[in-house]
Order: sequence, then structure tokens, then C-alpha cells
Amino acid sequence: MKDADADRIPPAPDADWALFLDVDGTLTHHVDTPDAVVLGEQVRPALQRLDAMLEGAVALVTGRSLEALDALLDPLRMRHVAGLHGLEYRPAGTPGSGAAPIPHRFVQAARELAARHDGAHVEAHGACLYLHWRAAPAASGPMTRLAEDIAAGLATHRLHRGAHGIEIRPRGMDKGLAIRRFMAMPPFAGRTPVFAGDDPADEPGFAVVNEMGGISVCVGARRPSLARFALADAGAVLDWLALHQAHAVN
Repeated sequence: MKDADADRIPPAPDADWALFLDVDGTLTHHVDTPDAVVLGEQVRPALQRLDAMLEGAVALVTGRSLEALDALLDPLRMRHVAGLHGLEYRPAGTPGSGAAPIPHRFVQAARELAARHDGAHVEAHGACLYLHWRAAPAASGPMTRLAEDIAAGLATHRLHRGAHGIEIRPRGMDKGLAIRRFMAMPPFAGRTPVFAGDDPADEPGFAVVNEMGGISVCVGARRPSLARFALADAGAVLDWLALHQAHAVN
């Protein structure tokens, strides 16, 4: 993100948008562990209204599994979701990945390491393994080294470094590919793609949206990014989405 663009607010929304949203850090504020996230009371109604206004062209594109996302949003169930960075999709007919699960011995090694660092956390979802240290900064080095060792032993996987964690997931799977797949399907096809996210894992999504002439929005503290617009935090995102609703009504 260039300095001149770092404080640019994204444009007023339009009815021809295909809207893609990250969840953690974008629709919710970050907390120490993903299972401790509490969804603000305005998020569900906002998503429902946006889904109606854009005729279903709204998708959540998240590192969470579909199961974890549905539990967070309950009783709301979004029609279009890419979970685990595109390893899981809804609707079910959307092409996904047949990647093999990460071997149990690697998952167990990660859990044993996390257990030695109070506040560290591990998420294991089949072909994805995520090591978190937001609440345990001292675990950053050991967890990074372990993740590097694990990835080195898996020719089909690669590392993805985040702000407070590191993830091992299959090669070729990322949020950019997930957005590209949605954009080839109704009701997204032919619309202007818009993606808001906060993490380095969202950068492939920004790249694809930029390539398609869309609107890319980085949420949170200033950092180098491909995103062309910026919002301060999850509260600013919700204000922006409220603007969308007001714009559509007017």
C-alpha cells in the first residue's frame, strides 16, 4: 500500500458489486483465540441485508472451517462461503480441493509445542494446520521453526505467514483462487468484485480483485499491502457496509 493510498476510504457501494468479506479482524475484532470471538449484534442483520440487496452476490472468504463459521454466525447461515482459504465451499457444487490431511504426527507435535506456551493455540482442519501465538508472543520462534520443518516434509503443502501465526496448507489454495471461482459463477459473474480483509493471507484476494478492476480494502493497522483502499478496523467496516445499505435505499 503506497503512503498516498493508506488512508483512502473505499468508494460508496454500488448495486453491481460482488462483495467478498474476510471474517476475523474484518467483521470482528481480533481476540487471543478464534473460538473466543464474539460476533457483534449488528453483523448478522448487516449480512442479511447485503445479501438481499446484492441478490445473493455476497460471500465470506475465511480461514475458518465451514463448521466453525456456521457456529459463529448461528442462526444465520450464509449461502456462499469459502472456508479454510478455499478448501471448503458452499454451495457444495463449487469446485474445491481433494488435498490429503496433514499427518497426525505433525498435528500432535504442534499441539505438544503449544501446550508448553501458555496462550498458544493450534487449529487442525484436515489439510490445514494453523499455529497461533497472538496471546503467547514467546511461542513465535519455536512455532515458526516447527511449521517450517513440517512444511519441508510435505511436498504438497506450503507455509503462509500471518501477523500472529503461521499456517500450513495445500499449494495453490488461497483466497484469490476462491474469489476467482466465485466470480465465474452466478450471481457473482459480471459484477464488480470487492474484497475486504486484514491479514497477509488476504493479499492473494486483493491481487485477484485488482486484476479484475475491482475494489480491494485492507482493514487494520497500516502495513505493506496490495489493497488500494483502507479502513481502520472492524467497526469502520460495519460503518462502510451501513453506507452500502443507505446508498441502496436512496
